[in-house]
Amino acid sequence: MNELQQLKQLTLLSAKNVLTMSDVALLTGLSKSHLYKCVHRKTIPYYKGTGGKLTFFDKKDVEAFMLKHRVKSVDEIQQEATTYVVTGKKRKEASV
Repeated sequence: MNELQQLKQLTLLSAKNVLTMSDVALLTGLSKSHLYKCVHRKTIPYYKGTGGKLTFFDKKDVEAFMLKHRVKSVDEIQQEATTYVVTGKKRKEASV
């Protein structure tokens, strides 16, 4: 795919709220095969079209899926360790 075509697709994708499997693959960088597995396992929220053949995704759901497993930075871990040593209590996680 040439750069102009890819830029056009990404521009169109940014304006959409309801995404197709191809859109989600482009947005996430995941293969369609992997996405189909996620749908089958119900690890990603999705919608079925009338007749149940087409699969659609809400852009916000996909973004939440992508940000689901946050890994703390070294600084955050050190801060929690310091808090624990000083107070003897674990810092409560911020509500999402």
